[in-house]
Amino acid sequence: MPHQAARTRILIVDDSAIVRKMLADALRGEPDFEVVGLAPDPFVARDMILQHKPDVLTLDIEMPRMDGLTFLRKLMAHHPLPVIIVSSLTQAGSAASLDALAAGAIDVIAKPGGPQSVGQVADRLKRRIRGLRTGQPMRLTGAPPAETARPRAIPEGSALARAKGLILIGASTGGTQAIESVLTRLTSDAPPILIVQHMPAGFTAAFAARLDAVCPMRVLEAQGGEVLTRGTAYIARGDFHMLVESHGVELRAVVRDGPQVHYQRPAVDVLFHSAARLRGVPIAAALLTGMGVDGADGMVALRQAGAVTIAEAEQSCVVFGMPKEAIARGGAVHVSTLLALPQLLVECLAGRSGARAPAAPVRS
Repeated sequence: MPHQAARTRILIVDDSAIVRKMLADALRGEPDFEVVGLAPDPFVARDMILQHKPDVLTLDIEMPRMDGLTFLRKLMAHHPLPVIIVSSLTQAGSAASLDALAAGAIDVIAKPGGPQSVGQVADRLKRRIRGLRTGQPMRLTGAPPAETARPRAIPEGSALARAKGLILIGASTGGTQAIESVLTRLTSDAPPILIVQHMPAGFTAAFAARLDAVCPMRVLEAQGGEVLTRGTAYIARGDFHMLVESHGVELRAVVRDGPQVHYQRPAVDVLFHSAARLRGVPIAAALLTGMGVDGADGMVALRQAGAVTIAEAEQSCVVFGMPKEAIARGGAVHVSTLLALPQLLVECLAGRSGARAPAAPVRS
């Protein structure tokens, strides 16, 4: 008999019996899924996780005895595994949705408003769960260790102010906090920064606004057509790919529709491959914490084009998936912890780390 691939084991956590049944019925109809349990609250879920060892959790936010965000943070700290939030509180741009992503959720999906919306929610949930299967086995590390000292910011007027070129950043699970950690320690006169964070439509504007309020540089959601300027970070719009293109002496952000890449739109690979086609533009690219393989091929292309590429080190990742894949494929010039990454970006673009890529990744 041919070997049958293992089914993805799913635990549904929601205080509504109706929602639990709707989601379970939708997922149980798929031959590659197995719903191993239905939990009405986090305390029951905790016992079911130990008993059934699910591959992925769906989690509500508003629940009795313990809210979903508190449970998510505890889970990521002590028993990390992929979590998809399904809640009426996670409407596009809501504070709860951004908090969930920052806590380590891989996606947030609005709870079905009625029987007519179950199919759409279920389809998105199925796509997201299937997207977890790509790439090498990954390690979920949970929240990285707390810093013993506050990371130092790069001083204004540093070598970054004189550096030319572009900074590219790609991230997924755990990336909202990682990106904030990097941007808040760069300077207001940094070269243009283009960022792809895996997020659904409607969430990236709120994410950009949150970063804009705490970062030295201006942070905005790319609408397409912007001329890239110093001191500005551009966030890819949810459900659209972002590219960078040369128009004469100008570089512009381009926003496009198109098929998902590695189950993602926006996809890091789309941005990285577009930047690899530029000529004469110094580039430093970082691939941060995330699940799957998105960005790995693009990082290989960037390295082959002469860019300096950095993969986040396992010890600071929430999910050592995308960076691990980039390292395995030979795409990383450097492997760096999140703490060391801002200074490394400065050195890369200022030319002090050398333009030639070493044969093996250099660990910082």
